[in-house]
Amino acid sequence: MSIASATWPRAFLDRWRRRSAASLALPLPQRRLFLLPTRFGLGWAMLVVVLLLFGINYQNTLAYILAFWLFSLGVVVLLRTWRNLLGVRVALRLPEEVFAGGEARLGLVVEGRRPRTALEFHAAGASLRLDLPRGRGEGVLALPAPRRGIQPLPLLRIETRWPLGLVRALAWLDVADEILVYPRPLDDEETLHRLSGPGLEASDFAGLRRAEPGDNLARLAWKQWSRTGVLATKVFSVPPRQQLWLDYDACRGDVERRLSVLCGRVLAHHRAGDRYGLRLPGLTLAQGEGARQRRLALDALARFRPPAPGEMSS
Repeated sequence: MSIASATWPRAFLDRWRRRSAASLALPLPQRRLFLLPTRFGLGWAMLVVVLLLFGINYQNTLAYILAFWLFSLGVVVLLRTWRNLLGVRVALRLPEEVFAGGEARLGLVVEGRRPRTALEFHAAGASLRLDLPRGRGEGVLALPAPRRGIQPLPLLRIETRWPLGLVRALAWLDVADEILVYPRPLDDEETLHRLSGPGLEASDFAGLRRAEPGDNLARLAWKQWSRTGVLATKVFSVPPRQQLWLDYDACRGDVERRLSVLCGRVLAHHRAGDRYGLRLPGLTLAQGEGARQRRLALDALARFRPPAPGEMSS
């Protein structure tokens, strides 16, 4: 069997799921819900048929009663399972930061207008079970993030087997959002040296001056006051911050390793309060500092596409 013939059923099934998916912002409509029997439900149906045939063959009233009672109970359970999922609305809370090799913790806010029980959410191998005792609930779905870059969120499957597990009501939700995955941070020798090197203390002792009203009590030189009778305040000088460039061409290794090293340096220099810039092939991020510079640098690393060999030679 060829690879194409083996994969076309899966591709067809994926296209059908996307066409059948409901909108994420709207309550689940009736036409987007599907009911599938479980193994237990199939066994239940077979038991009803066997009891019915037994009653017909032997004219056994008790078998008739039990068969019709099980059938009626199954119909009620089917309706309860269907209503448990009908009208559920799901909203997403996208993760703030995701690094390659970690998890994208996707927040789910589920509303149902009435209590719901045993709702299950599945996406990309991750699962979450929620109960809505007051018609509303929240949870986190941990999706794997194996590689950096822009990753579209997968289809979200919501289902329930409540109350008896005879049938499974399910629906697919179309998630149009995307997440930006940053490179996996990697510390190299230069980053480790910067983290443990001199000049990274918050401040250096520079001397004493006469105390003034409003000075921090923790910085008053009490020993000096006990010896001289003059209350003084410790003065600290903040060391100059480094101003540097993070250069793609100065890193070693393949593309992903270079981006991981640069990501580690961005995080390290941000913690140190440095002013830094970023140089990538085809992109130069001016020197800056603070949370905005950190976000711009990480976004540039996540979106970076290495130039083709012809573009590099030209």
